Amino acid sequence: MRPEQWDIIKRCVSGEPMAEAPVALIVDSPWIPGVLGISTLDYLTVPEVWLEANLAIENRFPDVIFVPGFWSEIGMAAEPSGFGCRVSLYHEKTPVVHTRDWNMADLAQLSVPDPRLDGFMPMILNYYRRLEPRIRDAGHVIKVVAARGPLTVATHLMGVSNFLLAMKLQREETHKFLRTTTTLVRTWLEAQAEALSEVESILVLDDIAGFVSPKDYQEFAHPYLKEIFDSFPGWLKMFHNDTDNPASYRFLNDLGIHLFNFTHLQPLHKVRELVGPDICLMGNVPPLDMLCKGTPDEVRRYTRESLQLHPERTRLLVSAGGGTSPGTPMANIDAMLEAAREAW
Repeated sequence: MRPEQWDIIKRCVSGEPMAEAPVALIVDSPWIPGVLGISTLDYLTVPEVWLEANLAIENRFPDVIFVPGFWSEIGMAAEPSGFGCRVSLYHEKTPVVHTRDWNMADLAQLSVPDPRLDGFMPMILNYYRRLEPRIRDAGHVIKVVAARGPLTVATHLMGVSNFLLAMKLQREETHKFLRTTTTLVRTWLEAQAEALSEVESILVLDDIAGFVSPKDYQEFAHPYLKEIFDSFPGWLKMFHNDTDNPASYRFLNDLGIHLFNFTHLQPLHKVRELVGPDICLMGNVPPLDMLCKGTPDEVRRYTRESLQLHPERTRLLVSAGGGTSPGTPMANIDAMLEAAREAW
């Protein structure tokens, strides 16, 4: 993003009324290579391809704020690779992380990977160190670093169903395992911030926090997420969870987050009611059925109707209700941008 776009985010988070509804999108390796017609493997492993692709997207959409912006990642594989998970890389699609046949007792005893040494994480740090000067020379800044949340990392190692069962059947071991994944998430964010020069914000993505009941959220998700966010005092904190479960919504203020990207399955007015007036919302166009598969006219109409559910001109970034889906056409992003400009 450009410095003035980062300023828009800060103004939006602070509650300043906006003349136009800002548009922001989470974009990464599932979308960028496909829309540009390049190899996903090249995008993920060739620094020059990655840099040119991100600059191309930024230049094509100068009025869209991309979050986190210039995100170097290996699909979902960065954090799990530090634990030794096998990862398959493809030219035509995002990487696949293969779970290992661990039992919970073994997982509870795992040591914390070093993000500066283990898995794909050192490679990502090297991308940032080597390419940030060129990103700045092109007029952009990296203000946000991102990591998958502790529950999501856990499920990439053992599978979602096994993790949810362990929460009920092996509670003590599950907490020990989450202690390990939480430490990795925190140190991974710290390592990225150290590799860059201007970071002021973190983005934590954890959909598994929306797979559980309110009671289980409070026991198995909230304390670990809060520990991560509390480790970055004074920073702008973003949280992504696009599952259709509002169990966590009324606890988000206690997490200390400033910006929340949520599911399109929850209407804006309901989410605003649940999270309160102080959190900036990032949504709420359906990423697959509308932004990806809809027509530009349908996207315009849905965007306008969605904004009518949030008449206040504060603390809202127009976005997809989740990440930008593979195959999303550029024309539909243009349509969302046009509707956002007209809505207010």
